[in-house]
Amino acid sequence: MSRNDLYDVIVIGGGPAGLTAGLYLARARYRVLILEKDDFGGQITITNEVVNYPGVGRTTGRALTQTMRQQAQDFGAEFLSAEAIGLDVHGDVKTVHTSRGDLKAFGILIATGASPRRLGFEGESEYAGRGVAYCATCDGEFFAGKEVLVVGGGFAAAEESVFLTAYASKVTVLVREQDFTCDAAVADAAKNNPKIDVRYQVELQGITAGQGGLREASILNRATGQAETWKPADGGTFGVFVFAGYVPATDLVRGVVELDDYGYVVTHGYLETSVPGVYAAGDLRAKNLRQVVTATADGAIAAVELERYAKRMSEKTGLTPQRPASCAYEQSTAKTDAASLDGATPTPAPAPAARRNTDAAAAANAVRKPGELFSGATRQQLNVVFSRMSRPVTLALELDDTPLSTELQGFIDAMVALSGGKLKSVVVDGEYEKDDMGRSVFDVEHVLPAARPCVRMVVDGKPTGLAFHGVPSGHEFNSFVLGLYNVAGSGQPLGDDLIERAKSITDPLSIMILVSLTCTMCPETVLASQRIASLNPAVRAEAYDVAHFPELRDHYGAMSVPCIVITRADGTQQVEFGKKSIPQMLELVGA
Repeated sequence: MSRNDLYDVIVIGGGPAGLTAGLYLARARYRVLILEKDDFGGQITITNEVVNYPGVGRTTGRALTQTMRQQAQDFGAEFLSAEAIGLDVHGDVKTVHTSRGDLKAFGILIATGASPRRLGFEGESEYAGRGVAYCATCDGEFFAGKEVLVVGGGFAAAEESVFLTAYASKVTVLVREQDFTCDAAVADAAKNNPKIDVRYQVELQGITAGQGGLREASILNRATGQAETWKPADGGTFGVFVFAGYVPATDLVRGVVELDDYGYVVTHGYLETSVPGVYAAGDLRAKNLRQVVTATADGAIAAVELERYAKRMSEKTGLTPQRPASCAYEQSTAKTDAASLDGATPTPAPAPAARRNTDAAAAANAVRKPGELFSGATRQQLNVVFSRMSRPVTLALELDDTPLSTELQGFIDAMVALSGGKLKSVVVDGEYEKDDMGRSVFDVEHVLPAARPCVRMVVDGKPTGLAFHGVPSGHEFNSFVLGLYNVAGSGQPLGDDLIERAKSITDPLSIMILVSLTCTMCPETVLASQRIASLNPAVRAEAYDVAHFPELRDHYGAMSVPCIVITRADGTQQVEFGKKSIPQMLELVGA
């Protein structure tokens, strides 16, 4: 086995626990890979205000975890966007099967976190995406000017109810217990907000819908046993946001390590599972407090134990991974020390991720030369993708006379400038209807509406079926870049069974994905749909940013993203909601 093919530790999950573990392992000069199927950062990225993380006065969940990632990267941790689909934990060298191939390591850390829990009230499944939502950041904007119900009594319910007041005309929080179960400071922010009404010892029994959305809710008073029918004061439609805890994401390790009756991973004193060399950290672990600070503590504890385990396995097997000899952090420190000895002004250490992202955002709003849009870390990641592209890709731009088109063209020009000839862009001429503001007018009933601006991927003069309507930035940047990789070469590795299923589609199939750039669940769905399209010319998969094309949101009654519209050859349509992996998407389309 080559040293280049072996890691000391593979961390599955890029939330606070996984990022902290990566930081500690890399700093100790062990070769560590952090694997994440969605966006790095975990559930905390949707939290708008973090004020109880020691040493940090006030920040957002995204800024905090971006800094964590930058720290881990500066110490030499490696990152891979892929889904772990299986484990082989027998023997001294373990295997992680992923959507991009098999990976080998001495030790494995499971840090996959948890996902929102569904309650099972009447109408929850039926109206999920059409009035019932689980992410205020993703879906709050769909309920501007409407009343909403928030179900839950914990931290998320209290915090997100306050966040929703930025959109909703009124927020009613339904708490099962006699009070909130989170910190008083967080609960008080909800209790004292004039746009929030908190009701205790109640539970949502069911919802019904009418023209345009949800119309009524049945609420049970747990103290009296009496049920009541609730309606918005204006008699209009409303939304329901469910924040009732989480379900551990332990399907990957079910039958591999010991789980408790609730599905959480059982760990021993130093976070080792029932399998030697396999550790667990973060919210998927059986414990009594799930916060960012406990997740990072878990990651640090598990990392130190994995250092010892990897060292023993290396000595036992005689195998040594290609460990980092130096890192960006040490290099910057050395420069600072040298400058100080010379009496010169010290060179500052690399700015933290939050600072870099702020700078990038500022640059995006100013006049800039091609290539200046992306941070140094992003340019490095793009260079890796470009180096693996075996064929050039033409990005065909369909523009109108709006500022959004100007923004898209600048964004694509910046990518082309960095690609070393692997990308080129062309503006497609063509007749289109536009309104008085220069915005393109399109038919919402068309299978894949020709909404502008749009960027389409073309290889060898032929359309690939992949397109994005809007600007593929924010959370959609990663899925767009991986889309380029998938059409320009071998693409992300998949199992033979999945490839065969994707290629088995013979009749024309169109997949429209309505997304929001703030949605953490959308990128995987876009990537899954477009990966299938990259394998089969009969499939087209196009993503639309609903912030710029509200006509589509209204036409399909989408009150949540991702919204997936599947159109088959006979014209029949199927509308689905929620994050979907490649196997789930293949199942949806019947492959």
